Amino acid sequence: MLRVIFHLDMDAFYASVEQRDNPELRGKPVIVGSPPTQRGVVCAASYEARKFGVRSAMPSMTAGRLCPEGIFVRPRMEDYRVESGQIMRIVADTGALIEQTSIDEAYLDLSKVIAASTHPAESVTADDVLFRAVPVGRQLKNRICAERGLTASIGIASNKLLAKLASDFQKPNGLTLVPDRDKVAFLRPLPVRSIHGIGKVTEQVLNQAGIRTVGDLQDCPEDLRALVGSWGPKLKQFARGEDDRPIEAGDEVKSISSEETFLDDTEDRKLLRKCLHEQAEDISRRLRRRHLGAHTVQIKVRYSDFTTLTRQVTLEEPVIAAAELYRLGCYLLGRDRLVHRPLRLIGLGVSGLTESVERQLLLF
Repeated sequence: MLRVIFHLDMDAFYASVEQRDNPELRGKPVIVGSPPTQRGVVCAASYEARKFGVRSAMPSMTAGRLCPEGIFVRPRMEDYRVESGQIMRIVADTGALIEQTSIDEAYLDLSKVIAASTHPAESVTADDVLFRAVPVGRQLKNRICAERGLTASIGIASNKLLAKLASDFQKPNGLTLVPDRDKVAFLRPLPVRSIHGIGKVTEQVLNQAGIRTVGDLQDCPEDLRALVGSWGPKLKQFARGEDDRPIEAGDEVKSISSEETFLDDTEDRKLLRKCLHEQAEDISRRLRRRHLGAHTVQIKVRYSDFTTLTRQVTLEEPVIAAAELYRLGCYLLGRDRLVHRPLRLIGLGVSGLTESVERQLLLF
């Protein structure tokens, strides 16, 4: 069966919900997160704020300096989750097989839906099938806009790699089709970092070898094992726009955490920071191993009397780096002054897991 894959990506989701619900915020630089006068982080930013360099997970104080006119709004996570559920119900009406990768993103496999509208005796090419999916994508976008008052960008292609890149191509409110006949040309000018699985380390290795664009990868006569180890052949396939990853309707890994129970209760800041840093390193390694990023970071503490508290922060863009996880853990501890007496246990965890563009460089 010829494959038809959509990637749906809501545009600046948290900030767009705020602008929809408060007309006074429309067209203005909205920053969802703690105000710059307090210790906090940016959970999301509208496109108007992104023009100033504001991004998710950035300290609110930094965002305030970059965007002095920014309007800071406290996040309403429960409202965003409810909104996500409403949108996914609309998506489900398409009859697609759905892999929701985050609160505002999902892959849709519409292969059977489009095939059902094709006469068995009709001879069609892969691109014919993809072009027939365009009205479905347009109807889905229009319905989300009409019923939820929000815009979405959709990429349409024969696989997940191309559909994801296509959804980013004309944001916001974009609809981009990448026919199979054009996939190599579509990929050629893109930076190597665009390819799924290439993180900062791999990008640096490839750049040092003179490989800066996907076109350079396509033209490379070698299989790239000398640069990226056993992942080389798969990387070459991605560079040609070939991707056989299936749509996974279920996700076994829902969260990742690391905890430490102390022999003696402690409030030694140096010891707690060291422990938190090790936990962040451990979680980051496990995320990279599974090629995941996390939208929610949670801190957990337990006191001498076994009272247990948890606090969390949810971001629009996923985090994976140990330094970011550690910083967010410290922020949560400080924000709610959780270390006001000795701790019996401290733990760091992540959830809201989604596919990551980071991949650890494989070495011989």
